[in-house]
Amino acid sequence: MDKRLLDILCCPVSKTPVRPLTAHELDALNRAIEAGQVVNVAGGAVQGRLIEGLITVDRKVIYRIEDGIPVMLPEEGIGTTQFTDFPAAA
Repeated sequence: MDKRLLDILCCPVSKTPVRPLTAHELDALNRAIEAGQVVNVAGGAVQGRLIEGLITVDRKVIYRIEDGIPVMLPEEGIGTTQFTDFPAAA
């Protein structure tokens, strides 16, 4: 993702800056998605692996990236509090 775009993106609700998910975080998220254990903020089941994603720097919300475009809709966010074993910050 373009560094200039990352510098201006933030969570649409909290205005917290975002950063790309690490490979370790992405793997953990995709394992949980495949197990059917992930819902978005709107309560809908998240289906389909993420190739890329952004996470707020406070590690509370994840947003997917589809075809290089960040999906920063509040209802599409994935809260990290639903994960009991989400990887610690590196």
